[in-house]
Amino acid sequence: MLGQFIINLFIAALWFLLKDDPTADFTTFMSGFLVGTLILYAMHRFFGTQFYLRRVLKIIKLILIFIRELLSSSVSVLKQVLDPQMNFTPGIFTYETKLEGDYQITTLALLLTLTPGSVVMEVSEDNSTFYIHAMDIEESKETVLRSIGKFERAILEVTQ
Repeated sequence: MLGQFIINLFIAALWFLLKDDPTADFTTFMSGFLVGTLILYAMHRFFGTQFYLRRVLKIIKLILIFIRELLSSSVSVLKQVLDPQMNFTPGIFTYETKLEGDYQITTLALLLTLTPGSVVMEVSEDNSTFYIHAMDIEESKETVLRSIGKFERAILEVTQ
């Protein structure tokens, strides 16, 4: 993936330097980058790996999923905190994950911890079980489990 990006930058730099334009600017470089992207897409099967922009799009998708879950959980926590009766029940539950690598486990734990209303307290020794504290175990457990499923699928797409 990194090699394809470097080749694309090289094509863009060549385009920028060899274009006979006395007022070459950033748009000239970007047009060369676009031409390089098209060339690399046409030839990506010869590299033996997938086209590098596919992974970039998957990373953007993961970021957008996180932002959506962050906003929805923030609204949920805000409703619970602003409720005058404050009748929520904090609790701890476990989750068995399908992720295997340290990078994948760490990414999922960080995404869950950054989401309001839930905190990953511990990960088991074999990296298969998360111990998660939820602000309201009765209501937010299903929401957290749904978020975990979305995060897991997106992390698997990015890392494979």
